[in-house]
Amino acid sequence: MEKSNGIEKNTTHSSPSKVEKENIQLNINEDANKQLLIQLQGKLDKVKLGGGQKKIDKHKSKGKLTARERINYLLDKDEEGNVTYFNEIGAFVGDDMYNEWGGCPSGGVVTGMGHVSGRLCVIVANDATVKAGAWFPITGKKNLRAQEIAMENRIPIIYLVDSAGIFLPLQDEIFADKEHFGRVFRNNAHMSAEGIVQVSAIMGSCVAGGAYLPIMSDEALIVEGTGSVFLAGPYLVKSAIGEDIDQDTLGGASTHCEISGVTDNKYPNDEACLDAIRKIMDKIGEPDNAGFNRSEPKIPSKNMEEIYRLLPADRTKPYDMRDIIERIVDDSEFDEYKQEYGKTILCGHARIDGWAVGIVANQRTILKSGKKEMQMGGVVYSDSADKAARFIMTCNQKKIPLLFLHDVTGFMVGSRSEHGGIIKDGAKLVSAMANSVVPKFTIVVGNSYGAGNYAMCGKAYDPRLMLAFPTAKIAVMSGASAAKTLLQIKVGSEKAKGREVSKEEEDKLLKEITEKYEKQTTPYYAAARLWIDAIIDPMETRQIISMGIEAANQAPITKRYNVGAIQT
Repeated sequence: MEKSNGIEKNTTHSSPSKVEKENIQLNINEDANKQLLIQLQGKLDKVKLGGGQKKIDKHKSKGKLTARERINYLLDKDEEGNVTYFNEIGAFVGDDMYNEWGGCPSGGVVTGMGHVSGRLCVIVANDATVKAGAWFPITGKKNLRAQEIAMENRIPIIYLVDSAGIFLPLQDEIFADKEHFGRVFRNNAHMSAEGIVQVSAIMGSCVAGGAYLPIMSDEALIVEGTGSVFLAGPYLVKSAIGEDIDQDTLGGASTHCEISGVTDNKYPNDEACLDAIRKIMDKIGEPDNAGFNRSEPKIPSKNMEEIYRLLPADRTKPYDMRDIIERIVDDSEFDEYKQEYGKTILCGHARIDGWAVGIVANQRTILKSGKKEMQMGGVVYSDSADKAARFIMTCNQKKIPLLFLHDVTGFMVGSRSEHGGIIKDGAKLVSAMANSVVPKFTIVVGNSYGAGNYAMCGKAYDPRLMLAFPTAKIAVMSGASAAKTLLQIKVGSEKAKGREVSKEEEDKLLKEITEKYEKQTTPYYAAARLWIDAIIDPMETRQIISMGIEAANQAPITKRYNVGAIQT
């Protein structure tokens, strides 16, 4: 104690209370997660420039709208005149790929779901500012993904075509295989046969094999002066048969609307053509209805923005996944299934924007099982696998869509788990999930490692949408575990050659391996390769899942649910 002006003051500093420590940690979490959002927005802003401002200016000098401007013009507007929500798919496709060719932002094509004349559609718009809209290998994968979304949900698809065709230097990676360029036209034919509406607008080049895409659609529109479609351009025609002919006479709007009959109608500019598409969509019949339950939407009673504070900055730290769920579901109501059993996976019913959903989520707290055994959060044990499998079956029985929330490090290992039949129980979960006939949606909240990714409906198991928060990590195992394993392999290889590796060399190798592997676990690496459809701000969760179920509700379930032969 010391005195100042006769008043005794306590100069000892008490340590922070538990509440103060928790608040400090929550603030650290919020700062870290908002920095990830700033990074996300910065990368999105860059991607939206496509081939860059110079290419955009050149494109617009021809009187053409950019791919994103075309989409914005086409989409419905709200009462204030703002563009309604566009759920972009694959914005980061091609990120940090094809650098030797100058890159391929967004794969040179913009895709997503949005409402046109009140009808939910898939929209595919070639970005001619990126290599004249040429198809790189990843462009093909992205176009096929857009078609897949239209096919499995039976919703119309609109193609805004402006492409030079296959990128020739990489033709061997995009032309001949089953899931390459030709698959697009196979899908055109199948969708037409299935009665899925396809409308195309030729708004720029449409060359060679790519010419079939708009012409295999139900309706093919073309813009005068800028739109052209032909199997071989003027230079190739001259080379092949010696004919001199200009592009417009060969395959322009007048040629195909007045002489060949290849296209249906021509329009003076992009805007008029897009207006015509809106009129087409305004008159198509009502969609089928799968009958998924929807009530009046309610916002979560708990503040969604608290998610930023609740998700740990350190991905190894525990947290309660219930806290996240309660901030994305209607009125924050989550009705748990078998709450006291299989605690490392949370299962339960809720609503998102009014839609009934069954939620399967990894719990990340340290728990004690009913047998009084400690269980690690994020790990799948036999009891949690058994619970989740049963819950998935009941959701299929009741026709309730499923939402999977990943933060999983894998299945439990060791003699106790093996003797307890962890492989059998894991297989049961995979069978129940893989054979599910109700639509599935997946969000990677945190970790998504190894077989845990598979059991929780990873990309291989046909989720209608595969999404990730900026906090996501996706790999066969964690960076630390993988780096140590890879180091052991490298050191063993050197020793087999008769060379000893010093401690300094080991440390350097470990650092190099860790950095490379960690980069491969980021959501951007996954999004670049379309392992996930989008990296989203957690605040977008409700809107995106709601739109996903709205789309799925237009495809009635026709297949009976059957898990096949499973071990019980």
